[in-house]
Amino acid sequence: MSGSSHCFQYNSWVKSLLPVQLLSQVNPSSMTPWSMGLTGTKLGCAEGGCGACTVMLSKYQPHLRRVHHSVNGCLAPLCSLHHCAVTTVEGIGSVAGKLHPVQERIAKSHGSQCGFCTPGIVMSMYALLRNNPTPRMADIEEAFQGNLCRCTGYRPILEGYKTFTKVRPHKHTLSVMHPPEDETPVLPAPLYDPADFLPLDPTQEIIFPPELMSLGKGQSSQQLRFRGERVLWLQPASLDQLLDLKTQYPNAKMVVGNTEVGIEMKFKNLLYPVILAPAYIPELNTIQHTDEGKTGEGFGCEWQG
Repeated sequence: MSGSSHCFQYNSWVKSLLPVQLLSQVNPSSMTPWSMGLTGTKLGCAEGGCGACTVMLSKYQPHLRRVHHSVNGCLAPLCSLHHCAVTTVEGIGSVAGKLHPVQERIAKSHGSQCGFCTPGIVMSMYALLRNNPTPRMADIEEAFQGNLCRCTGYRPILEGYKTFTKVRPHKHTLSVMHPPEDETPVLPAPLYDPADFLPLDPTQEIIFPPELMSLGKGQSSQQLRFRGERVLWLQPASLDQLLDLKTQYPNAKMVVGNTEVGIEMKFKNLLYPVILAPAYIPELNTIQHTDEGKTGEGFGCEWQG
């Protein structure tokens, strides 16, 4: 697809870029506020450490159907968004219309103080619920491993979002004051009543854009090629294509999560003329178990620590 336009969607707005424009832009969080007027996504550390820039990335893959996962907007290359839908905190709800239950619960449970980390935490929780509407508490804690909050200590965030689990908490109280033995314990007023929260209805969530689904079905086996002024981005669709490209460009850098190359290019001013992006190769996104008990895992699979 050398020379063709690059198509993706931000919330409900389809965006198309030419390759030269594409490779001059760095990532969703740097492009969103100024080019699209979406200022909810925050740029904090700019190296994938704080999670303030978290957005949800959705891509239709024929072998996996629709896939939703949270990504660091400061590191995700725009080239990797081809045929993807990017959902930011503005795309799920607002005070001008109606808050999403994820937004409402963090607000009513006092899970936001300075607020800079809040959009990223909201989107991490939203992405989790898109894949698992009734998570366990362990799932929620795992989803927040990439989100830092310097103000709240996480307790009100986790307790507010605990209401999405199967275990329904009672009216929440922060603590019990310990009076003298001859006095009655004094209980602080509850911060919120879970019964007052908006219910989560998975059937009312944003659908995957049909136009992107059609494009994804028709081009799932095609190799993508975007050439900018200084960088050539190659995205193979199969393991054979990857091996051929690696033979043709032996010094090319491979990028999946962009946690290394993105930081080197941003902060060390390093330039990699050719980049291979094998993230969507089916063979590298599967875990295989043999009869001998051996396990083979593609390097495109997500690791959970």
